Amino acid sequence: MPTIDDVRALAMSLPGTTEARVRGRVKFRVGRIVYLAFSRDETELGFAFPKEQREWLIGGDPEKFMLPPAGDLRYNWVLARLAALAEVEMRELVLDAWRMVVPKRVAALSPVDGVNSVPKGD
Repeated sequence: MPTIDDVRALAMSLPGTTEARVRGRVKFRVGRIVYLAFSRDETELGFAFPKEQREWLIGGDPEKFMLPPAGDLRYNWVLARLAALAEVEMRELVLDAWRMVVPKRVAALSPVDGVNSVPKGD
């Protein structure tokens, strides 16, 4: 099970990422666009994810993934229970969320620390 520190280490290794605490919540952003955010109790991870694919993701594992609050449904956003994620899954979600908010030329580059080459055994 990944921790907030695992997510932080990965997010902060990605180009352009900054961390902020907003109303008691840890958020990671590129510029002004948030791509990761923790719940106040740090048990849920919100992440950028295409609206068009939300139902597919949540339907595939509703114990792990859930819709954001009603006020956030207009955004490309999904929530996950951090305790339910495998390490490799968290890494893929973080990287994909980051790619949604950076310029395409940046997203096409290999991220630092070999994020693209995560072993598939976790």
